Amino acid sequence: MRALVTGASAGIGRAFAAGLAARGYAVTAVARGEEGLLALRRELGPGHAHLVADLTTPAGLATVAEHLARDPVNVLVNNAGTAVTGPFADVALADSLATLNLNCAALVTLAHAFLRHARRGDALVNISSTLAFAPTPTLGVYSGTKAFVTTFSEALWRENKGRGVHVLGVCPGMTATRSRPDEPGGMVQAPEEVAAAALAALAKRRRPTVVSGVRNKVFVAATRLLPRAAVVSMLG
Repeated sequence: MRALVTGASAGIGRAFAAGLAARGYAVTAVARGEEGLLALRRELGPGHAHLVADLTTPAGLATVAEHLARDPVNVLVNNAGTAVTGPFADVALADSLATLNLNCAALVTLAHAFLRHARRGDALVNISSTLAFAPTPTLGVYSGTKAFVTTFSEALWRENKGRGVHVLGVCPGMTATRSRPDEPGGMVQAPEEVAAAALAALAKRRRPTVVSGVRNKVFVAATRLLPRAAVVSMLG
């Protein structure tokens, strides 16, 4: 069995790579920095590979898409993503568009390359966020992209169910790699916890979306019960 993980040199991507390797997958780790990839390969041991590619560039994205077409894998984890913080009008437009392109366009491109060659039993995992359910002032572009990733993943889940290919959207909350000093410690998960919850859900192949952690499940449930304006005001 073979897997490819983007954004694999740190955080959730690295935890996914380690978790898949522990389950017997030969992992191809993708990131834009080779140093982190080489460190990951030393940690994983023999039998794994890496691919240096910057998914924010057309060339880097084409490299990975062509790799998936030429050398199909059984599991693709679309983890690479970024965020830009601040009032939308105050943030450079180029930064917002870069977030949009990496979180959405690159993910769609690689999902398409994977699904065209996917076979029964294969799986696509798209990393979203609990902010997919909660429009967040100063993170408007990010939360908007994650809303897209979640609904896109759910649609693909239904489209591919009949052919035996599972699609899973993973919605973590705050993780240790993204936390700020002012964030409540009880809400922060380790990347390994997120990957473990996702891989457990992937093994069951029942639902299109998994929210990692009890507190995050409660948060998502609250966003669905409260009035929309109240949710946005609370997060602001």
